[in-house]
Amino acid sequence: MPADRRGRYAPSRGPQYYLPCKGTQIALTIDDGPDPQYTPRMLALLAKYGIQATFCMIGRAAAAHPDLVKQVVAAGHHVANHTYTHPLNLTKLPDAQIRAELHRASDAINTASGGHQPTLFRAPGGAWSAAVLSECGALGMRALDWSVDPRDWSRPGVQHIVDTILTRTRPGAIILEHDGGGNRDQTLSALAIALPRLVDAGYTFAQP
Repeated sequence: MPADRRGRYAPSRGPQYYLPCKGTQIALTIDDGPDPQYTPRMLALLAKYGIQATFCMIGRAAAAHPDLVKQVVAAGHHVANHTYTHPLNLTKLPDAQIRAELHRASDAINTASGGHQPTLFRAPGGAWSAAVLSECGALGMRALDWSVDPRDWSRPGVQHIVDTILTRTRPGAIILEHDGGGNRDQTLSALAIALPRLVDAGYTFAQP
């Protein structure tokens, strides 16, 4: 991770869109939780296929559901910082507010999990700026984006989600899905179809 003389993130290389891997490794990332209705179902689905994922958690949701954060960590998944309140206008906020969004989220995740300190940060909506990247680096986090987006949050239909994942996933892909922020029945149904097909195709799941 490039840094300037003050040790802060140098945004010249930007966020991570792909795994720096060889072979058939891919990553599954799951945003906007934890959610008491959908996160347990997501965990059960991932456990069924022995898949580890990265859960990009909203700080206030983590604070509200510490039991779910602990379950995610106990299952061996990674937990990333996804801001405290999920502001889609993050890049337009004053630097102090950007800093507060990231700091509060890391603190909430650390407290809820019993000591897990996020090392990855995902900006809401994939909105990046020099200020966001700088604050991300100041907290010792890498900036994480994605390369496969089925827009499952918009509920485009199970088949659309499945088709997007299966046709666009390549070695090194980072797949974006959601377990929070609304009704995620389509997401879970789609992943129940797509995940075993990816496993059968020889893909292995790694953390970014």
